Amino acid sequence: MNDASPLDFLSQKDFNLANLIQTIGKYSIETHKDPFESLVKSIIYQQLSSRSANAIYSRFLGHYDNTLPTPKQIISTPDDTFRTKIGLSHKKIQYIKDLSLRIFNGELRLSILSDMADEEIISELVKVRGIGRWTAEMFLIFHLGREDIMPLGDFGIRKAVQKLYGLPQLPSPANVLEISSCWKPYRSIAAWYLWKSLASFESIG
Repeated sequence: MNDASPLDFLSQKDFNLANLIQTIGKYSIETHKDPFESLVKSIIYQQLSSRSANAIYSRFLGHYDNTLPTPKQIISTPDDTFRTKIGLSHKKIQYIKDLSLRIFNGELRLSILSDMADEEIISELVKVRGIGRWTAEMFLIFHLGREDIMPLGDFGIRKAVQKLYGLPQLPSPANVLEISSCWKPYRSIAAWYLWKSLASFESIG
């Protein structure tokens, strides 16, 4: 069992990451409290700029008197309302309704996810239309607070690793897996620093 703090541990394991940690400072991973809200937001925010996604999510909540709707309320809302009044695409409407239906009929039990292993949770979540491995990994990090998740397919992570190590090409997911192996069991924290580093690299460059 490792007795060092996560930052001490990561700094001792990886000189490059140690420099990054020193530059950025203490980490702060904010977690979302409501699992349903976390998943609904992740679907709505997919492939949108923060500004556009925030506006759509604000209209989404506004339609339900600025409160998070229940799965039953979402199922009962006409597709046309989601499309014309809120601005959701046809695909995203299907995604949030599939999520809501699975929760409503008991196929997906959000209350027991926290008791499951990481891969078991991912396997449950990817059954929902519109939720892939990356979205499930974000749920593990930013809702459940799991500390050892490395989103290998995340472009930002791969770009940050390339810059951090001065690699000539964008590393493959397999390369990132190999590089990050020494960061276990704190790969989520390392990932947070990699995401944060992109802004630092861009400001320097």
